[in-house]
Amino acid sequence: MGEFKNRITVSIYDQQYTIIGEDDPSHIRYVAGLVDARIRDISRYNAGLDTSRKAVLTAVNIMDDYVKLQEDYELLLHKLEAEGQRHD
Repeated sequence: MGEFKNRITVSIYDQQYTIIGEDDPSHIRYVAGLVDARIRDISRYNAGLDTSRKAVLTAVNIMDDYVKLQEDYELLLHKLEAEGQRHD
């Protein structure tokens, strides 16, 4: 297993988390900022929920975005492959 180079402390929804990883610290901070923004957005519309439930809703929303992007990516790959076969 590779050595983790970076240990970054980030704030997500007013809680401090230490993220350990190989990615550039600015990337880690950027991703944490996106998560923070998403959970705060969820919180605006679901103020009565506890933090754990807000975090789960945030995770579900982010995973939904990821799955849709993955599906779009696969569709684009298939279209590119079909285009390549037409030109052969």
